[in-house]
Amino acid sequence: MSIIVTNSVVVTKEESLAYHEFPRAGKLCVESTVPFTSQRDLALAYTPGVANPCLEIQADPENAFRYTSKSNLVAVISNGTAVLGLGDIGALASKPVMEGKAILFKRFSAIDSFDIEVDEKDVDKFCAIVKAIAPTFGGINLEDISAPSCFEIERRLIEELDIPVMHDDQHGTAIISSAGLINACEIMNKKLEDVKIVVVGAGAAAISCSRMYKSLGVKNIIMIDSKGVVHDERTDLNEYKKEFSSPKAMTKEEAFTGADMVLGLSKPGTFTKEHVALMCEEPIVFALSNPTPELFPEEVLSVKPEAIVGTGRSDFNNQVNNVLGFPFIFRGALDVRATAINMEMKKAAAYAIANLAKKELTQEVKDIFGEGIVFGKNYIIPKPFDKRLIIDVSSAVALAAVETGVSRIKDFNLEAYKLELSEMV
Repeated sequence: MSIIVTNSVVVTKEESLAYHEFPRAGKLCVESTVPFTSQRDLALAYTPGVANPCLEIQADPENAFRYTSKSNLVAVISNGTAVLGLGDIGALASKPVMEGKAILFKRFSAIDSFDIEVDEKDVDKFCAIVKAIAPTFGGINLEDISAPSCFEIERRLIEELDIPVMHDDQHGTAIISSAGLINACEIMNKKLEDVKIVVVGAGAAAISCSRMYKSLGVKNIIMIDSKGVVHDERTDLNEYKKEFSSPKAMTKEEAFTGADMVLGLSKPGTFTKEHVALMCEEPIVFALSNPTPELFPEEVLSVKPEAIVGTGRSDFNNQVNNVLGFPFIFRGALDVRATAINMEMKKAAAYAIANLAKKELTQEVKDIFGEGIVFGKNYIIPKPFDKRLIIDVSSAVALAAVETGVSRIKDFNLEAYKLELSEMV
């Protein structure tokens, strides 16, 4: 019997396969939103009645948001080149993960999704395929696409499409870890512009996190890849690593000396207790390799007992979990018919998530996670089942979209929208 351990819950292979096979294959289905029980319903849903919304959309494409599911529909798209920790397993094998992502959209933000697995690795062809099917959707969530292709794919689609496009593997981690960084700095009485951050890993998430930290005001970022510190004297750097290349060569130990934060987006063991010991007395350590972090919290605390530690796991404090972000970011973007998800919207989401952690927990969250959870070193990031996320994060994102001019809706009422979201909860 094969056993998989996921976030401290033991799941057998047989249980997992049965979950995906029964009561019917897969995890998704399509349901109608209108009555369909009579001859009249048939005439309205299909011919001849359906011709009327078709003509309205032909006359004004914006009417698609009014008469079709486009306004609440996101595509979850992958080519299967970087699936979880499984690597390049192919488009078809990625389908269970994409279906799972669609469930998270539905469960946390009431957004409908189609999972679309595209069997194409060529960047030009992949972009052409996605662009061709984009009219169906109100937004596109790119998922599990390997670097560096993912950067170019996302860039092109953002430029060429008029709906929100986001590669969650990049930006989800950036947004949630930014929320954690904001709160950790507040607790430690540190300013973002003064902190020294070491980023261990140089893939899609690491690049995106580093970009977002810079946007928040961080000035001192040292990146480490599999060959060591990324610096200007190296000749093997791609254009994305060059953004975070240090002027001079240095050792890993020199990079960690006096550092305020380390962000691990690599694999277990890529930094050690000895490296953490070189950091400041109250460091921030986000070890986000999953399911096994670069260092476990107890290892970090054994050398730096005053540290703030976060991982990607739900069985430790301060879980950096993308589900705190993407459902609510797309909810806000869809509801104001945004044409893009820009940096200001991402930062708005990060600050909204950070601020929610400072609020007293609802009784519902206490019932799930226990009493005694208060804002502090062991609680800097909200819990995923806090239903206020949809209100706080979605409204912040929607407002940022309106204020930065990427919203199609101009008469936006923030308080009315918050009320609408609370009724949705």
